[in-house]
Amino acid sequence: MQRLTLGDFELTAVSDGTYPLDGGALFGVVPKVIWSKKVTADENNFVAAGLNSVVVRTGRETVLIETGLGNKLPDNMVKIYGQPAKLLGALETAGISPDEIDIVINSHLHFDHCGWNTVRQGERIVPTFAKAKYYAQQGEWEHAHAGERDGVSYLGKNYDPLVQSGTMTLLRGDQEIVPGVSVKVFPGHTRDMQGVIITSGGHTACYISDLIPTTAHLELNYVMGFDLYPLQTIESRKLYYARSIPEKWLTMFTHDQDTPWAYVETSEKGRMVARTP
Repeated sequence: MQRLTLGDFELTAVSDGTYPLDGGALFGVVPKVIWSKKVTADENNFVAAGLNSVVVRTGRETVLIETGLGNKLPDNMVKIYGQPAKLLGALETAGISPDEIDIVINSHLHFDHCGWNTVRQGERIVPTFAKAKYYAQQGEWEHAHAGERDGVSYLGKNYDPLVQSGTMTLLRGDQEIVPGVSVKVFPGHTRDMQGVIITSGGHTACYISDLIPTTAHLELNYVMGFDLYPLQTIESRKLYYARSIPEKWLTMFTHDQDTPWAYVETSEKGRMVARTP
């Protein structure tokens, strides 16, 4: 757990644990001889990836960004990814109970980003955060049902019961959720993936999700093989950096097991570097 203050807001980074991702898929066309200087792979070429969430306390609302893997993975997926299921314990350690969460925002609906949206209660699937309103993009939810290339990454139990009950609001594009917390679509990983932008007291942070999943992905062409629209990922990164670097935004990383957030800067040699607060 890490905690810092952003203007009048308090940000707390918590984790659902780590899970293995194939190094080749994680870095796409970047050769292993290059990416292996940044991260270490095991004998099966798996890299340990974090499952980072952020809690934002605005003084009025408590907002949870992303909910990790959860505890409902089917057995075949557990064999591949494991199921650390540490988020609720991490929240408890941080002094945050599930009933305190007013808002849950999913950047997108892949299984490793919304798993704790819901839990099993007997034969029923119910919201984990019973008092919360959930938010995701309408286009992302539609894509989850389209059965396309990344269809295996979507598990309906994580979101469909929430949509059906009216607990999840499906957004259409960029929108303010509450004062100081807004979402902006950054296409690339999926068409409708959204970043969460937090602004208070003249300071800004952004949970950029899989647009820049770790500090090892800062360079424009370090694009994951998972991305549906890799060229659009590069364009979205350019747009993000055009604001976040000169305005000194705090960037929050969804899959970096060591660094949940940092300031992305340009070095004297023109390389992207991460400076931790």
